[in-house]
Amino acid sequence: MEKKITMPLTKEKVQDLKAGDMVLISGVIYTARDAAHKRLIELLKAKKELPLDVKDSIIYYVGPSPAKPGNAIGSAGPTTSYRMDPYAPSLLDLGLKGMIGKGLRSKEVIESMKKNKAVYFAAIGGVAAYMSKCIKKSEIIAYEDLGSEAIRRLEVKDLPVIVCIDCYGNNLYEIGRKNYLEDNNK
Repeated sequence: MEKKITMPLTKEKVQDLKAGDMVLISGVIYTARDAAHKRLIELLKAKKELPLDVKDSIIYYVGPSPAKPGNAIGSAGPTTSYRMDPYAPSLLDLGLKGMIGKGLRSKEVIESMKKNKAVYFAAIGGVAAYMSKCIKKSEIIAYEDLGSEAIRRLEVKDLPVIVCIDCYGNNLYEIGRKNYLEDNNK
């Protein structure tokens, strides 16, 4: 089922999403990869303010390539998410409601998602050029020294993702494997 979401991503919107839903996201989201996440957690430990408000937000795990003339951003395909797993629960506790990436998540992240009513979206690898066309504006807001891994504020229109793990812990990776095995054992 395809759903459209306009940011912010509230608890009510999250609770309406189910593993397997196709979603088009519009509004402001942020980018961050592991180096930026490490710095965010260091700020939290030092009781300092973060350079972005994660409450009801989505972080896209991406390190985009430089923009070509006339484009807001270069290719913007998802990064493997497990590298953010050590940091994600702390951000979820602050109100982060969505993460976009690819690949499996740890049990700790999934439990934190259930506790905090958050969702994990999968972006399809290999369609980075298409994903970039959904990004209408991109600006670096922190850690410019990290280059492509700097934190960016993105304005997106109909960014296509799939709910991979919903706030109830339903996991498309497990559901898909189970369905495949059941279909092939008939």
